[in-house]
Amino acid sequence: MTQDTAETDGTLLVPIANPETADRQLDTAIDIAADRSYRILVIFVLEVPPQLSLVDGRRYLLEDEQEELLADAVERVESRGIPADQRIRMARGVATGIVGAIDKHDVDTILLGWRGRPPRQDVILGSHVDKVLSDASCDVLVQRIKTPRPENVDSVLVPVAGGPHDAFAAETAASIARNNDASVTLLHVLESAEPELSRDEAAALLDERADSFEDVRSVDRAVIEDDDVGGTITDWTTEHEVTVLGVSRGGLLQRALLGTISDGVGRHAVGTVILAKRHDPVPSRLRRLLP
Repeated sequence: MTQDTAETDGTLLVPIANPETADRQLDTAIDIAADRSYRILVIFVLEVPPQLSLVDGRRYLLEDEQEELLADAVERVESRGIPADQRIRMARGVATGIVGAIDKHDVDTILLGWRGRPPRQDVILGSHVDKVLSDASCDVLVQRIKTPRPENVDSVLVPVAGGPHDAFAAETAASIARNNDASVTLLHVLESAEPELSRDEAAALLDERADSFEDVRSVDRAVIEDDDVGGTITDWTTEHEVTVLGVSRGGLLQRALLGTISDGVGRHAVGTVILAKRHDPVPSRLRRLLP
């Protein structure tokens, strides 16, 4: 029995595809939903080829295992006292089905799974993930799921660069830390040659970001000077079970920015990595025209 009618403060959408990766996504989803009083909507998107109608897709392509996957996920969420619901969506493409679910169900945040594979030509994180990041009308979290999250999360790393998505990354990290009684380390890496911030400005930035971590066990701050920003962050991930960072300044889908911070750390970091992208309802091309 689902709890779709329970009173909540928002909806967290979790598209799942198989039991192994679903469990890894749900670890994080449960932390966020418990902390923010969200309900969790779990969906499975069944891709229907053009030679079949969407109705026929349900009739001929839907398998019992897929329905069982959703039912098991909802049962796990509800066992933690979190309202949950499930949907199967028929769509011509997985990303199309996910974006449609965001709009239909008034989703606040979506948590996508990503296997961390190397980029291909014109595909950065994966065709489905790239399109959802580009088109989603909500906040997006992308969790690398090639390895399971440790059962006990004792420490969360939050790299802070001063970008537009840092605050959302900090909020997400705070939810995980509070739900696991974990400590948090805020890290800023200063490039020695041409740093964007002075050391004092970087320290002030970390102090400001620390305000997001109310009721967290402890919050440490570190300002490190190194020309290899991405490599330094990756090295620091070895001491933490979870790393949460905002996508690179300007957006995750600009290839010129990849391989520097968010993409490089996302692929090479140790442990669980979550990339955070805050939804901006004003497209960047329009913002440039605003006074």
